[in-house]
Amino acid sequence: MRDTPRSAFPHFLAIPTRWMDNDVYGHVNNVQYYAYFDTAVNQFLIARGVLDIHHDPVVGYVVDSGCSYFTSIAFPDLVHAGIRVTKLGNSSVRYQVALYRNDDALPAAVGHFVHVYVDRESNRSVPIPDRVRAALVTITLPQMA
Repeated sequence: MRDTPRSAFPHFLAIPTRWMDNDVYGHVNNVQYYAYFDTAVNQFLIARGVLDIHHDPVVGYVVDSGCSYFTSIAFPDLVHAGIRVTKLGNSSVRYQVALYRNDDALPAAVGHFVHVYVDRESNRSVPIPDRVRAALVTITLPQMA
């Protein structure tokens, strides 16, 4: 994972770090990395017009996430979050997210993020809506589609 080049990711979001992201050790606190993952994935879905966080009857809930850290990120770095789908199931999707610091060729961190789609009212899992699936296919690794 550490040697994953930027070219391995079909979608990127630039996220500026904030002063408050740094912890007392002078680098971005680990909890912020998960916020970057969440922001990158949900921004992708919103920008594609397949997520209305206030009105959609079916939404994706995060059920699993993890992160491996390689190098530090610190304010005022610019994070480039690359996302791709590594598994597209019936009701769930697993994203891989890599965070690249400024112009670095290799990621500072790589993680995963899993959404399970649920009916907002019943809170029960349902199939991924077709329009969401169509957007996800565009960032799915070829061998995973």
